[in-house]
Amino acid sequence: MEYKTCVLTTWRQFVLIYFIGVKAAEPSGDGGGWSLDSDYRLQDEGLCNIDVLDRSSLSHQQFIERYAYSRPVILRGLTDNTRFRSLCSRSSLLEEYGELRVRLSTANTYSYRKVDVPLQEYVDVLLRPQSADVLGSETLYFFGDNNFTEWQRLFDQYKSPPYVLPRTSGAYSFGIAGPGTGVPFHWHGPGFSEVIYGRKRWFLYPPDKGPHFHPNRTTLSWVTEIYPQLPEEEAPLECTISPGEVLYFPDRWWHATLNLDTSVFISTFLG
Repeated sequence: MEYKTCVLTTWRQFVLIYFIGVKAAEPSGDGGGWSLDSDYRLQDEGLCNIDVLDRSSLSHQQFIERYAYSRPVILRGLTDNTRFRSLCSRSSLLEEYGELRVRLSTANTYSYRKVDVPLQEYVDVLLRPQSADVLGSETLYFFGDNNFTEWQRLFDQYKSPPYVLPRTSGAYSFGIAGPGTGVPFHWHGPGFSEVIYGRKRWFLYPPDKGPHFHPNRTTLSWVTEIYPQLPEEEAPLECTISPGEVLYFPDRWWHATLNLDTSVFISTFLG
């Protein structure tokens, strides 16, 4: 019998959450060469109040009945993306795609500014830890807006989650982000998100319970200033996912993300 234990902070201090019978995620090894600064890591993974299940314990039909249209879930052991992960190491990506231009977006909720730069420049110059006092409109990072022709060879190696929704097809969104970055609260259609390197903390609210947030403030500032003051009835669903874990979010659920390390990640949007 194995357990996942989360130590909670602020008004959640000293509470321990146990998930019984769930295998721990595989360690991330050397991080694929993406560690920017070993001293800069956001250590607080927070609590995990989202179901965490192995694929072996959840059939496709059970996924549809219990989660697909009602609540998020974290799944382990869905696919073996060892090959894709090796291709996403820092050296491999820069060797293959370093000269390609990638489209960066601002980290605010409603109006995104776009900037195109070579991947090499983004990784060498712009991929930095987030400062809590910088506005979302001033924060640029790479999350999606992929040129599918140029990135097709990489995406061909990715094994997407096998659970699908009826009458939908998947579209990939690939990204690389520094510690402390993240997308503030927003919503769209359903999808899966998998971490390839690093750790990503998620905060989610159902469609009928919108969060309190400023659309031009970053997730890091929300976690620092708003989150600790939330009354218990306004707390989000949340969890931190690591390599080997996939989070599913249903249609129109509000969600925000916070990268705890330099992270490489891919989402499969179901449209």
